[in-house]
Amino acid sequence: MRKAPMRVVLASAALLVASCSGAAGGGGGGGEPGAAPAADANLTLVVYSKFTDREEKAVTAALQSFNKKFPNIKIDHRGNQDDDKLTQSIQSGSPPDVAISFFSDNLGNWCHSGAFQDMNPYVQRDKIDLNVLPKQVRDYTEYNGKRCSMPFLADVYGFYYNKDLLGQAGYTAPPKTTTELLEYAKKTTKFAADGSIEVAGFIPSMPFYANEAQIWAPMWGAKYLSGPDGKSAIASSPEWKELFDFQKQLVDFYGRDKLERFKAGLGDQYSPDNAFHKGKIAMMFDGEYRNAFLADTAPDVKYGTAPPPVSPNRLDAYGGGYSTGTIIGIPKGVKNPGASWELIKHVTLDTDTLVELSNQIKNLPSTTDSLKSPNLKVNEQFKTFLDMYGSGKLQSNPASPVNAAAIKIVNDFASRWIAGQEPDLAAGLAKVDAQINDELAQKLGK
Repeated sequence: MRKAPMRVVLASAALLVASCSGAAGGGGGGGEPGAAPAADANLTLVVYSKFTDREEKAVTAALQSFNKKFPNIKIDHRGNQDDDKLTQSIQSGSPPDVAISFFSDNLGNWCHSGAFQDMNPYVQRDKIDLNVLPKQVRDYTEYNGKRCSMPFLADVYGFYYNKDLLGQAGYTAPPKTTTELLEYAKKTTKFAADGSIEVAGFIPSMPFYANEAQIWAPMWGAKYLSGPDGKSAIASSPEWKELFDFQKQLVDFYGRDKLERFKAGLGDQYSPDNAFHKGKIAMMFDGEYRNAFLADTAPDVKYGTAPPPVSPNRLDAYGGGYSTGTIIGIPKGVKNPGASWELIKHVTLDTDTLVELSNQIKNLPSTTDSLKSPNLKVNEQFKTFLDMYGSGKLQSNPASPVNAAAIKIVNDFASRWIAGQEPDLAAGLAKVDAQINDELAQKLGK
């Protein structure tokens, strides 16, 4: 799964609330679930996703395996369709038959607004046992009792390190605490004679590659909407303060201007010029899918994977991290929701389909049977993520109508914080709370 910074996709979240209302049922208007497609009905199901290039081809093959069951149904998979394009299609009354999104944090808003249909009637009709999905997966694919999506593979964010660069600094194992990460980052950094950065041990900027507040949060146990009344309590959270203090320590070490000049010369996250691929950064956070990108475009890089370091105050949390995943659902207004459901049921619950797709793009399969399949290809680096997935220590963001907005607000603050635009941490975080609580008031009347 390719995950872009949340700030890129959030326009869709606000628009959907304005354009959709009520829970959508069988064609977008409630009632009994749509019937399964007849064996002689010739249909074409349009599927939107954000997958591109190698991943798009693998996903297309997985979707088209549905033809073994329904040879009369053609699949038109259109990749590189972001959530804004999906929103526009729903607003115009011409949605795809099936929508795939990388951004599970938008689900609560889509479900709350009715932009994605509740699939519980189908689940109940077909007697689907949702316990085949691990608990953290069930949590982020439903909202307020509505199953508005199913998981289309899962993601766990771990820690990647360049073995050669760590070895040159005298390290034979990755850091396990954030204190050690700070030390490793300084010792693996290389400066040129003019003081510019040649190799960065670890880049603390947000957003940068997979550096986003929600991915960092489990290291300190920081949570969104943690107050007893469901409101934001970030300003009173020592965990968030510790996170932002850590970030600033590294920015101060590099020098803000030097760090920005260095980042400006780095390749795109999903290109062969990714800085980790090129040996320009020694350590980073990323999802399990990075293994496939490295194998494809940087096979000579000697790297290891590990769980993210944790605060020295919570050593028992080591082994966990942040979990989310790709979601798949039925948009409001589709003409053949029964056919859409059959396709979704196939690609999200069929073990062979999930395993084959996982082997191709190196996302984690999202059912217990597929995780245990002997056909799942697992090497040393990928096993790290499987172990994290089964650790019971993962942290995810349960669906909320304001999750996407809250994440954007916090990430935007993190960017201003390291730019020196928020000199008072406590005051800045109080403003973050106020912004998130305003979103809650608008969406839920809290």
